[in-house]
Amino acid sequence: MAILQNPRVDEQIEVFTIRDEIGKGTPDEKWIPEVAAEDGIVITQDLSIHRVRQQRDLYRQHGLGVVFFKPPKNGYQYWDLVEFYIKRWKAVKGEVKKLKKPFALIVTPRSAKPERL
Repeated sequence: MAILQNPRVDEQIEVFTIRDEIGKGTPDEKWIPEVAAEDGIVITQDLSIHRVRQQRDLYRQHGLGVVFFKPPKNGYQYWDLVEFYIKRWKAVKGEVKKLKKPFALIVTPRSAKPERL
């Protein structure tokens, strides 16, 4: 677990990985309901969760919020990826607070703020 928020701010945002909490390679059909039951929000680069109808229906059915970070086609080096997330974190957090689950947002290198899918 990691805290992705200033510790002096009352609002704490805890970040967990699916790999550590549920297990690497766990099928989407298993972890999506589990994360939704914990009132979680998924941050991922795996756009197939939205593109594949079965997965999209699954996260919607369970009331899960999903934020897709889409790096450029040629990818990012590690620190470029970190910067990509950090630069957009405040906008993502603000947008997520406004939305009722289920929802899906996408963040691209060109987007100033998350866009609804």
